[in-house]
Amino acid sequence: MSIRKILIVDDSPTERHFLGELLNKNGFQVLTAESGEEAVAKVKEIMPDLILMDVVMPGMNGFQATRTISRDEATKHIPIIMCTSKNQETDMVWGRRQGAVEYVVKPVDSQELLAKIAAL
Repeated sequence: MSIRKILIVDDSPTERHFLGELLNKNGFQVLTAESGEEAVAKVKEIMPDLILMDVVMPGMNGFQATRTISRDEATKHIPIIMCTSKNQETDMVWGRRQGAVEYVVKPVDSQELLAKIAAL
């Protein structure tokens, strides 16, 4: 699968900016959402090739948004990488059970993230 268009879902403007800059510099088209609800609404409209999903957000959290997107017939093919400060093994297992294909812990290691994207 060729990854070109990536949706970053994070309530932190700093994280959206950091990830956006990293991905733009590496040739990806970046779109953003500030909440789980916004991500669920946007994903069908823009059909990204990949979603980077934060977990801790007000309203619908990243686990809930991942579950909604990965169980929807129209969007279940889109890979989701959880990108969060929640670093417990149980969080990682739960994230994968919700539909995430990978899990990256903040602060994000740029090379690790790019390697995981390249491996998709």
